[in-house]
Amino acid sequence: MAARLKVTQIKSKISERPNQVHTLRSLGLKRIGDIVVKEDSPVVRGMVKTVAHLVVVEEIN
Repeated sequence: MAARLKVTQIKSKISERPNQVHTLRSLGLKRIGDIVVKEDSPVVRGMVKTVAHLVVVEEIN
């Protein structure tokens, strides 16, 4: 079974660069406290790395 990532937005996207705001939306995060579960892949890891200062990531099985 493939690992999954639980991504939680912990900071606001206000005053962030447009590419970071778009990355949050692509992940499915709209507001502080939103949580999404994504399949672990290089694409998702790259998106998380772009907004690492705005989110917390946990690996779940």
